[in-house]
Amino acid sequence: MSFIIRALTWWNDSTLGTALYTRRRGVQVGSDSQGNTYYKDRTEDRRWVMYNGVIEASRIPPEWHAWLHGMTDTPPSVDPLPTKSWEKPHQPNMTGTDGAYHPLGSLDGGAHIRAKATGDYEAWRP
Repeated sequence: MSFIIRALTWWNDSTLGTALYTRRRGVQVGSDSQGNTYYKDRTEDRRWVMYNGVIEASRIPPEWHAWLHGMTDTPPSVDPLPTKSWEKPHQPNMTGTDGAYHPLGSLDGGAHIRAKATGDYEAWRP
């Protein structure tokens, strides 16, 4: 059953076609801290990523994103970008997970919710 799921879906793992294309024509150029592996073809016309786990574009760090989209010619595994003191480590998009950000007053925030109009709000009347 897992073979059929892998052959027909792309959101859980790479499809069988992508895996075969990668084995046949792909040249591995590096990997990132999350275990994603990056490839190019021998003519260097195409670049792609094989995700380690959930396929989510926000899991690609900025330096690899730049390489995938042709903004840099050399992959970060060969010529890493210098890090700045103000940079934070890459974090994937947490939307829809338990780690998502919920500001104060939001329905999911669980924190204090603003009291009903307390005198500082005047409703508009036509």
